[in-house]
Amino acid sequence: MIVDVHTHTPTHEREVPNAELRSYDAWRTDRAVITSNSWADFDAAADAADVAIVFNIAVDDPVSSTGLDYPPERTNVATAEYVAARPDKRIGFMSVNPMAPDVWEQVEEARSLGLLGVKLGANYQEFDPLGDAAMQFYRYCEREGLPILFHQGASPIRHAPLRYTFPLVTDEIAIACPELRIVMAHMGHPWARETVVTIRKHPHVYADVSSIYLRPWVCYESLLYAVEWGAAGKLLLGSDFPIATTAEAIAGLRAVNDIVEGSRLPRIPAEVIEKIIHAEALEALALPDPRAARS
Repeated sequence: MIVDVHTHTPTHEREVPNAELRSYDAWRTDRAVITSNSWADFDAAADAADVAIVFNIAVDDPVSSTGLDYPPERTNVATAEYVAARPDKRIGFMSVNPMAPDVWEQVEEARSLGLLGVKLGANYQEFDPLGDAAMQFYRYCEREGLPILFHQGASPIRHAPLRYTFPLVTDEIAIACPELRIVMAHMGHPWARETVVTIRKHPHVYADVSSIYLRPWVCYESLLYAVEWGAAGKLLLGSDFPIATTAEAIAGLRAVNDIVEGSRLPRIPAEVIEKIIHAEALEALALPDPRAARS
């Protein structure tokens, strides 16, 4: 089974009107990313996956903060609506800001909508990931069996503090909440080494490979760290749609050794790549297989 653990909820149910099309040129080096997209766009982009984990991110100004066009009041509702339309292929995660005064009401509503995990980006949401409110929220998720996928690593957004996304922050969270299931997005790029030593030491902490395949040396170096430290089994497939598609992610991983062709540098074993593509992500995150919803 192929599980894409990192996709962003479509911004529109139907075809996007020309006036509402938006693109963002900071996420890829080869082309701009169209961040306005329909349910059909998502379906086509995730066609190579059997199951996709889908989420928005709860920020006050999503366009300027993340390049994604999600009205704050629709953050979790839009995800739940899309997942409900394809319950056999989608798992929805909520996003809330642990600092919000009504955070627990938001969580209760999101869980009532059937959302089974959480997406957080402390740098975009501007909260201290090791602050008291955040730690209280993590402990709740640990008790309730809600996995958290953290944005980790670089961002071109000027106001988003990089220190909030440094992988060793996640190490401290995992020490405090040892049973919490965590995914460190993007292998913490460019801090893959710190990400690898973190996932290596914590049984329930994983990393996804979303977007690293867009930078060939970053991809090669990151996977080599994982192989050399014996942590490649903790890596999960992710596309980061709309930045890329599931098929692009798979092809990028399979091409990881192209950059060292003709050199004496070590290769990433093909079996390691295939294990990432076919990783048992649902089992790792203690999530149900939505394909059971098929009639």
